[in-house]
Amino acid sequence: MINCCQFSWNTSVEMACNKENWSDNAEIKIFQEYLKIRTDHPDVDYAPCVEFLLQQADSLGLVSKVYYPDSPSRPIPVLTWPGTSPELPSIMLNSHMDVVAVTEKYWSHPPFAAEIDGEGRIFARGSQDMKSVGMQYLGAIRALKHDGIRLKRTIHVVFTPDEEIGGFNGIAKFVPTSDFAALNIGFCIDEGMASPTDEFPIFYGERFVWSILFRCRGSTGHASLFHKNTAIEKIQFLMNKFLNFRKSEEQRLENNPNLTVGDVTSVNITTINGGIQQNVVPPEIMMSVDVRMSVNIDYEQFDRDINDWCKQAGDGIEIQFIQKLQRIEPTKLDDNNKYWLAFKKVLVNDLQLKIKPQILPAATDSRHLREINVPVIGFSPMNNTPVLLHEHDEFIKASTYLEGITIYKKLLLELANL
Repeated sequence: MINCCQFSWNTSVEMACNKENWSDNAEIKIFQEYLKIRTDHPDVDYAPCVEFLLQQADSLGLVSKVYYPDSPSRPIPVLTWPGTSPELPSIMLNSHMDVVAVTEKYWSHPPFAAEIDGEGRIFARGSQDMKSVGMQYLGAIRALKHDGIRLKRTIHVVFTPDEEIGGFNGIAKFVPTSDFAALNIGFCIDEGMASPTDEFPIFYGERFVWSILFRCRGSTGHASLFHKNTAIEKIQFLMNKFLNFRKSEEQRLENNPNLTVGDVTSVNITTINGGIQQNVVPPEIMMSVDVRMSVNIDYEQFDRDINDWCKQAGDGIEIQFIQKLQRIEPTKLDDNNKYWLAFKKVLVNDLQLKIKPQILPAATDSRHLREINVPVIGFSPMNNTPVLLHEHDEFIKASTYLEGITIYKKLLLELANL
């Protein structure tokens, strides 16, 4: 754990070492203001969020521009700190503005009030995923500017919409444009996730999603009879196949302590629908399956297996892929990646932190950047913190948040001066 008092870049951050001053801390106040702006799905209004970010850009003396690669309702604000050598490939700091929906009755604190309790925990939707990271980027820039530092490489702080629903109308629409190409991105930092231990996870790749809907049709009739070839029997056959595969992957994870959940393929049956009346055998049953594919799986063979299972289950089965993403090459963490070497130097050598490179089990904006060969590291500086993304009572400690600013400050100083 870094003692924030040892870094004297900002009186506001120093004050936070005394927990009595958390609620009066300038950086914490900015973070709380951002958390209070509702950007929860399903119907997100990004306008107040963009207005807030442009105000932050003005206060920091950053160049700002808002892009609309999809529509006026899907803005992408980019806050830019020009470097002294702007011809060098730039550093992109990515975060998304949207957050997942909440069920307020299950929260002990209002999810959009950003309240701080007696332990210094800031409760709000987005406190971990990932409004914290977006404001930590700006806090780090504020700290560097306070010290009068100029960096060689230009830094672009990018805020995207709709990441929580795939980013298909957000970053995915932005990266193919000439506007994005003009940013001249050489390296990107994006989100990671919290760690309940003192170890920081470093994500260099992601599993890819297959979301599959099975529609099974079969014989129907009165429920008092033994009908052959029913839809529910076919669904049961498919369910058993997927659950057996799930069990084998779960067992592989449990048997190998060197593996993380990102190294195996997860399978979950997420919906089962059908039936028209209690005493009628349903003519049709639908089942959806969420598959998060390991980057090492033979996905072509797995595709053949799914089709074989359907043939074995019987006739009248339709497969529909809601999502069928393809494998994207992970970012290489080797001696040829100078950004990774700089990243590791700061965390391990300079700050003496424990890190663990791994594959992220979920999906983020990062995949759209890796797809165009931009090296990306996913990193959210939240160790000794329960993983609460998408959960009730999501929180981050004020001290953890401020320590993250310290870490990003050191990272930017190293990366942008390469």
